[in-house]
Amino acid sequence: MNKHRIYTTSFASVYPHYVTKAEKKGRSKEEVDEIIRWLTGYSQEELEVVIKNKTDFETFFAEATNMNPSRSLIKGVVCGVRVEDIEETTMREIRYLDKLIDELAKGKKMEKILRKEK
Repeated sequence: MNKHRIYTTSFASVYPHYVTKAEKKGRSKEEVDEIIRWLTGYSQEELEVVIKNKTDFETFFAEATNMNPSRSLIKGVVCGVRVEDIEETTMREIRYLDKLIDELAKGKKMEKILRKEK
């Protein structure tokens, strides 16, 4: 089975689209970065290195050794597919990130996006 092409796409090539999507709705690059750091466990410096090195999505998630356990609370539909039903691990992680960026662009509060306890 061939890998989906998103796996070999550099994270750096998609990252500006995440930021643009957020900024068009009055949100910030800093909020996008906070979401990515929350999901992956990367520090801001590590995230900047990933972007600079044009790391592909598969490696980006494979090297994120501190994935947030609360990501399993992310539910909903992205591109017509329920994220919680995606069996392939890397694709599910990619769709989790897409869903979080969608929530940011829709104006959801950061506490809700980051699945923080009340």
